[in-house]
Amino acid sequence: MVRRMSFRTVLAGVALAASLLAALTPADAGGPHRPVLVELYTSQGCSSCLPADALLGQMAGRRDVIALSLPVTYWDMLGWKDTLASEGNTRRQKAYAEEMRSGGVYTPQMIVDGVDDIVGSKEQAVEAAIAARGNDRDSVPIALSATPKEIRIVIGAGRAGPDATIWLFHVLGKATVAIGAGENAGQKVTYRNIVRAVHAVGMWKGQQVVLDLPRADMPAPPHDAIAVVVQEGGYGRVIGAAMIGHPEY
Repeated sequence: MVRRMSFRTVLAGVALAASLLAALTPADAGGPHRPVLVELYTSQGCSSCLPADALLGQMAGRRDVIALSLPVTYWDMLGWKDTLASEGNTRRQKAYAEEMRSGGVYTPQMIVDGVDDIVGSKEQAVEAAIAARGNDRDSVPIALSATPKEIRIVIGAGRAGPDATIWLFHVLGKATVAIGAGENAGQKVTYRNIVRAVHAVGMWKGQQVVLDLPRADMPAPPHDAIAVVVQEGGYGRVIGAAMIGHPEY
């Protein structure tokens, strides 16, 4: 069945895109720098992950950071199946290992802005990496809006460089898990900003981009926020990041 848009609907969409683009302020024009992306690769079956999980939880409320927890699956064979883990998170971590030529994956691992690989419990090293990336003013602005039916992503123009992947993350703000077996048996752990699904939704090549994404085309487990990341290549330097909640879901 062909879905036709009325002229009024088209005009409304153009007007919304224009208003979102007008709100974008490039960082090199004196606007506020985008938040730094921090990804924690963790597992409910990993006892050494608990301090890193707590640190990520502390970061979750910061405005200068987008702190995401990405539970992985390869600990599942050791006595406890992680209730929040996904193969998508595991694939993303393995892709970073290949990109960084690190020789393998581990937990707890924090990746800061796609460039720094740090043991997730080493708070001082993580904070130093965040501070260093906070001085990088070469970033692309992003505006997000969401309705029950659609997600709109508007990415401003920026300096030409390597083609960049536009990633969309579905995020669950908080979950508390009673762990019944494995290294953390008996522990009740609260996780923050858990990535429930991640999709590559487009490419950015320096030009303005407007994406209207029907939610029906991207099924995901329960979530209450979305994040968008623009990342050189696919798993390189992060040049744009934004996150919004959508409590209507």
